[in-house]
Amino acid sequence: MNVLAIITARGGSKGIPRKNLALLAGKPLLSYTAEAALAAQSLARVVLSTDDDEIAALGRQLGLDVPFMRPQELARDQTPTLPVLQDVVQKLEAAGDRYDAICLLQPTSPLRTAADIDCCVAKMTELQVDSVITVLPVPPKYNPHWVYFADSAGQLRLSTGEEAPIPRRQELPPAYHRDGSIYIARRDTIMLRSTLFGQKIHGHVIDSQWSVNIDEPADLLRAESLLRAGRPG
Repeated sequence: MNVLAIITARGGSKGIPRKNLALLAGKPLLSYTAEAALAAQSLARVVLSTDDDEIAALGRQLGLDVPFMRPQELARDQTPTLPVLQDVVQKLEAAGDRYDAICLLQPTSPLRTAADIDCCVAKMTELQVDSVITVLPVPPKYNPHWVYFADSAGQLRLSTGEEAPIPRRQELPPAYHRDGSIYIARRDTIMLRSTLFGQKIHGHVIDSQWSVNIDEPADLLRAESLLRAGRPG
């Protein structure tokens, strides 16, 4: 399978100014995602999508491909990720480069590994699914079979639509939520169906200890603490 990785890193950010260039254990945040992507054996090409000249220069220094700059209209605070990916794919295909699948890697998840990326690609190939995403287990107390929604009258309804909750924790089926560090979807899922997910989705479970999403300064501190501790083994 011919897989294109796209690292999305715009210049603006709110929680941490210039977040993608912020230092984490002495290195720019972007460098961690670049290193994992370039070390992965399953990626044919790693492209950086950015609107920022400084980030583009750093990306090239790190070994990333920056064939063009992202349009300003796709670099606003409220811009969804999907059209950013579609922009890259459209431009590469116009130049004659076509890929079977697209791997989205966001610098805000710096602790993912090349092995995790390769595992996700392998699962897509082996299972013939539309997408593979990294996930984390949902703690039992937040399992959908125990979660209630309130209707307009304030009455509680189980999120599953069942009349009564499953009584014992041991009987709860496994539930997962998105980790956000790796998304891989087939080219047609993104370009023709306009979704990162499709109908057949498979999950790759990430160690929750190493799942960090950098939104605030406190997240940088936690990630730095984990890096100092080092991965076991």
